[in-house]
Amino acid sequence: MSREIHPIPPLYDKDSRILILGSFPSVKSREAGFFYGHPQNRFWKVLAGIFGDKVPATIPEKREFLLRNRVAVWDVIASCEITGSSDASIRNVEPNEIGVILEHAAIEKIYVNGKTAEKLYNRYILPKTGRKAVVLPSTSPANAAWKLERLIETWGEEIGVASP
Repeated sequence: MSREIHPIPPLYDKDSRILILGSFPSVKSREAGFFYGHPQNRFWKVLAGIFGDKVPATIPEKREFLLRNRVAVWDVIASCEITGSSDASIRNVEPNEIGVILEHAAIEKIYVNGKTAEKLYNRYILPKTGRKAVVLPSTSPANAAWKLERLIETWGEEIGVASP
């Protein structure tokens, strides 16, 4: 287990309307320097399915895709002790200051990607913001019980209305 510091700044602009928070970036995401960098994570496929767009491949394409669809992304945790990418191993959490996004964007709804993000959000962020988050099934490859089509359908029922 090692202490890791979140290496990726939040992505948002003044037009962002929804905020999606993960728990903490995976090893692959930390290496790539951008959110949901593991090739098996279905985050980008799910959002592309919801917004009826092609799956962005490069970091500039991903940034543009999120901003065009008024989606802000970040993670609940600023730093923690973690073994590899295992959410179950997360200890000694320092939360991110989500308020910075809420102050600069007109966020209408906050979503968390998976149960671990929900638990961490409710413990560290909710008491500060007073804003509840809607939990969505994790796009992680560890959530193998959820097939891509079911993820798109479930996420779309919540987020689909937020498209520009």
